[in-house]
Amino acid sequence: MSSLTDAAAVRAEMVERQLRRRGITDERVLSAMARVPRELFVPANLAARAYDDGALPIGHGQTISQPFVVAMICSLLDLEGHERVLDVGTGSGYQAAVLAELAAEVVTIERIAALAAEARARLAAAGYAAVDVRVGDGSLGVPERAPFDSIAVAAAAPSVPSALYAQLSEGGRIVVPRGTRWGQELTLVVRTPEGPVERASIPCRFVPLVGAEGFVDD
Repeated sequence: MSSLTDAAAVRAEMVERQLRRRGITDERVLSAMARVPRELFVPANLAARAYDDGALPIGHGQTISQPFVVAMICSLLDLEGHERVLDVGTGSGYQAAVLAELAAEVVTIERIAALAAEARARLAAAGYAAVDVRVGDGSLGVPERAPFDSIAVAAAAPSVPSALYAQLSEGGRIVVPRGTRWGQELTLVVRTPEGPVERASIPCRFVPLVGAEGFVDD
């Protein structure tokens, strides 16, 4: 992209065509997606495809999620701006950046140290240095920073990890792609005094959440 103006125009088109027209109605999410420079969160050789309507490879067998899916996850979390959010599966750092536009604090955890280091640098370059980037087993969360008002999981899990649910505040929300390695449903779970309340959203396909409460690494 030749200029900041060009990138902003492409972002605006992405928001209109890929998000608003498909039913994303949360104006805070739409504005956040229009502000975050996605081109800074993909490999340099893929910058021209940063706003493609699909996931892109970022190395280490991982991907940056499709813009629509990121917007859907953020919409389901229903953030107001005061929350502390945990982002599981940092990847390139893009979803953490969007969440940083929507919440007061963002903690993000990535199991691949090299990806975490790259994400930390990308987040700082894009103006999101306040995001707390951790390395570790995302399926176990970050208990020392809990409780979280919301948790966004950007990797497929066979079930909602109990460690993550335990780190939710009362009334807190977790969004996780639940299913098999080959296909999942984006699932919203709300923590209530009576127990978890679930609602399935859209079919999706994420890389697996590898860890103690995820899938076993091959």
